[in-house]
Amino acid sequence: MKKIIPFNDALYDYLVDTNPPESDVQRRLREQTAAMAEAELQISREQVGLLQFLAQLSGARKAIEIGVFTGYSSLAVALVMPPDGRLVACDVSDEWTSVGRTYWKEAGVDAKIDLRIAPAIDSVRALIADGEAGTFDYAFIDADKESYPDYYEGCLTLLRSGGVMALDNTLRGGRIVGYASDDEGAAAVDSVNRKAATDPRVAMCHLNVSDGMLIAMKR
Repeated sequence: MKKIIPFNDALYDYLVDTNPPESDVQRRLREQTAAMAEAELQISREQVGLLQFLAQLSGARKAIEIGVFTGYSSLAVALVMPPDGRLVACDVSDEWTSVGRTYWKEAGVDAKIDLRIAPAIDSVRALIADGEAGTFDYAFIDADKESYPDYYEGCLTLLRSGGVMALDNTLRGGRIVGYASDDEGAAAVDSVNRKAATDPRVAMCHLNVSDGMLIAMKR
């Protein structure tokens, strides 16, 4: 039996109001990003609550984020990490991440965030080569969809047993079902969704939060 509740503005506002409140710094970063032409790349308010919960549930002291955009999710996770926490934030855009850096500093979490401007898979492979496999508590993937299979494997290698990984946009705006043969992004995400569902290395669930989120815990 399907149990999906259609949302109107009032119900969505209620959902947001009953999630953890955002700080003034978070609100201003979210609002500035919402005014940008690329605003659809930003995660939603309820996703922030989920990511903060997952980071705290995993006891995250060491985390990685694949895809930073303007740093809204980075800020959220860094805020709930301990003072000695480290978040490796991977993105290719100095322009977009420069927006977030201002707010990270204002919130007093900039020292926790290790921003790496380079192709994310290169940063992941560098961490593995430096002996950091199996040492991360938390990972969030929200970048180019064609690379999701590589990001999934790379982050799984970096995570310790019991570490948590979340992937965004796993329903692709509904296009994950019956996607066109030339839609490489949907094909890549679909392959990860199906792989994770039967992957003996993880326990997982797939949720219809925002544009779909897959959450996996490394066994």
